[in-house]
Amino acid sequence: MTPEAATKSARTRSAIIDAALKLFRERGYEATTMRAIATEAGVSVGNAYYYFESKEQLIQGFYDRAQVDHAEAARPVLERERELGARITGVAEAWLATMAPYRPFAGKFFKNAAEPTSPLSPFSAESAPARAMAIDLWREVLEGSDAKVPKRLRPHLPELLWLYMMGVVLFWVHDPTPEAAATHRVVARTAPLVVRAVNVARLPVMRNLLDDVVGLMEDVRLGFTGVEQGR
Repeated sequence: MTPEAATKSARTRSAIIDAALKLFRERGYEATTMRAIATEAGVSVGNAYYYFESKEQLIQGFYDRAQVDHAEAARPVLERERELGARITGVAEAWLATMAPYRPFAGKFFKNAAEPTSPLSPFSAESAPARAMAIDLWREVLEGSDAKVPKRLRPHLPELLWLYMMGVVLFWVHDPTPEAAATHRVVARTAPLVVRAVNVARLPVMRNLLDDVVGLMEDVRLGFTGVEQGR
């Protein structure tokens, strides 16, 4: 594929995603058909299916794009800050800023994504690429910080931070305050608590608790991937 063709393909793919999000917001996820999405995007139905085999796959495309946009929005914070709390706050705020345009649609979408068996769930196998990108970003948050993370906890902490962010996202979806003001306060208050928890985990007296946390993370990972650590 030539560079010109690749650029045109990327634009078409992005236009289809944008059209789908607009219709999901206006009509709801279930009521929106691929034919309607194609019409809104100005492409044929066959072309829409060429890029996305289903609405679920289309949402996965949105997940992937959102992760790229989030990583780009977080870049200035990661280049500027070394203190872990500031990095956590900055990356979380970058997510809120990136996703703000989609907030009116978030409640309708979450109803489908919250279904445990749905491919739209952030824990599903279909969401694995976007989930991996998100966890990699949190790994970068840790590795570029001045935090001293216990060796036993280090491999698991990026996932723990991703789960923390999933909690923030859940709060954001249901936040009734203008411009998600309450969610911004939650981020500001909880980021320092996360840093304190990491610091406390270094104490020898916390060794047994740390083992329990690591065991819990391995159970969580097995629960939504079916793969045990190290296998």
